Amino acid sequence: MADAAHIPDEAETRAHWGDFAWSEVNEARAKEIIGRYPPGRQHSAIMPLLDLAQRQVGAETNTQGWLPVPVIEFVAKQIDMPYIRAFEVATFYTMYNLAPVGRYHVQVCGTTPCMLRGSDDVLSACYKKGLKKGHTTPDGLFTLTEVECLGACANAPMVQINDDNYEDLTFETTTAVLEALARGETPKVGPQIDRQTSCPEGGPSTLKEMVAENHDYRGEWA
Repeated sequence: MADAAHIPDEAETRAHWGDFAWSEVNEARAKEIIGRYPPGRQHSAIMPLLDLAQRQVGAETNTQGWLPVPVIEFVAKQIDMPYIRAFEVATFYTMYNLAPVGRYHVQVCGTTPCMLRGSDDVLSACYKKGLKKGHTTPDGLFTLTEVECLGACANAPMVQINDDNYEDLTFETTTAVLEALARGETPKVGPQIDRQTSCPEGGPSTLKEMVAENHDYRGEWA
């Protein structure tokens, strides 16, 4: 698995993020999120609020975003949650970054289905482009992390880059995705072979009409 990411010095972090506050747009979103829960249950909003805060940090730094300690404290205070409880959530779920990451956070699945289908080739392509697990490239573009199952086992091997999945990868297609991102382009997301989502390669062999619409077969089967 990945080496531990470097967490910045606390004094430096507090100097930069100690006055964190929601942007005008995110303040409205935060109120909406908290409002989804009945009185006394606001702690349930911690996960979406942390995600919102991470995205705001990402927008401000032109990266995928992370959660400095003062930002976690800010979110916890808003819903009257002890800081340690919020920190427990942030450290439990890998969707939250506790250290700065690059513009593109490349999360390579290394669990058994992806390993059997070639995740080593995916990692090799990343290494060939200068990525190193637990580190950000010198240009600030890519951070590489090896993670556990991302839930796309039928389309292994795959990576998640920020909010997008790239599936059915090879050394060559992984390289192409990374190079496209480096050029500022938007690569095709999802399967990198001829398949629709997780249908068989080459297209479905049954219920083909369902590809284009929610087809009603009941009349045909009567």
